[in-house]
Amino acid sequence: MELELLSQLIGLIYDAALDPDQWEAALEMTCQFVKGGAASLSSIDFSSRTINIQKFWGYEPDHLQLYLDRYWKINPLAPSGMRMAIGAVASNNDLMPRRQWEASRLYREWAKPQGFVDTISAMVEKSTTACAVINVVRHERDGLADAQARERMELLWPHFRRSVLIGKVIELHKVEAGALADTLDGLAAAMFLVDAGGRVMHANAAGQAMLDARVVVHRAGDKLAVHDPQAERALHDAFANTTQGDVGLEGKGIAIALRTRAGDNHVAHVLPLAAGARRKAGAAHSAVAAVFVRKAAFKGSHPIDVLADSFNLTPAEMRVLLMIVELGRVPEVAPVLGISEATVRAHLQRLFIKTGTSRQADLVKLVAGYMSPLKA
Repeated sequence: MELELLSQLIGLIYDAALDPDQWEAALEMTCQFVKGGAASLSSIDFSSRTINIQKFWGYEPDHLQLYLDRYWKINPLAPSGMRMAIGAVASNNDLMPRRQWEASRLYREWAKPQGFVDTISAMVEKSTTACAVINVVRHERDGLADAQARERMELLWPHFRRSVLIGKVIELHKVEAGALADTLDGLAAAMFLVDAGGRVMHANAAGQAMLDARVVVHRAGDKLAVHDPQAERALHDAFANTTQGDVGLEGKGIAIALRTRAGDNHVAHVLPLAAGARRKAGAAHSAVAAVFVRKAAFKGSHPIDVLADSFNLTPAEMRVLLMIVELGRVPEVAPVLGISEATVRAHLQRLFIKTGTSRQADLVKLVAGYMSPLKA
């Protein structure tokens, strides 16, 4: 029954790449699999200093709005959470000491009244301006996140990442999966339908133009081919693995880098057409997978990572630094982080020494230089 649940869940996650209306059902089933009371897929945009709870299940709408209006900017888990690498899985205990979490304002005023005791999170996307995270909140009846919850989230995050990336390629427009090939012909991204052996069964207009140019991809006989042998093996391994169903891909071929001989970078994403509406989409062409190829966007370092690494700041120092920027005064920062005012001042002194500053205003200006949304 657990394997059947996992298979159905992964199928829903991939269906959501084409039909965003499926995300709520996918998050509900994620809670069943990981064991939690609520789940969300959210992103933080640093260029506008906003959070977007893109999809959610299990939250009371009023409580969720309260979080957005009052608490998300003072979330003490955020500084460490945003430093997670893509694919990293963490519970609250990994991000800050449990005692401090339970003393924080977010826990006392928002999480505890709802019976939320822990969160298990996975980073699914990260760039210089934003990050996207899947969160499953554990209720009192679920207990704290355990090894099983972590293992199950580790099974799921590659599929969430692939679905999110493909959803970005198709700009989250709802696609009529029964006519997938025709519907996607107008995409700016090149799209190919392939069989398990890598034979090109259909290419949209952008894909055919890419094949004709022979710069990024080309045909080797009737198969999809690229110039880099390692990337080609990764692609064809992904095609072959789709014959095992949605679970066959696991972490393989999430974002395959394709480098041209001129040094340009492109990326390929493989979507299995293994079941349900996606299976119907490929049936007319005997295809097992859809491949999306587009020019890779520049991915620099995340500003929080750069800031912390530049001055060798600890997680606790980062929490204090960002809350000083957000709130300003030590008496306001202390209860938010669940620590004493004396501890906040001690961290401040270390921040002054490490950054070569002497005033809180200087720290605010320093952070503004790394993260434009946080302005002095």
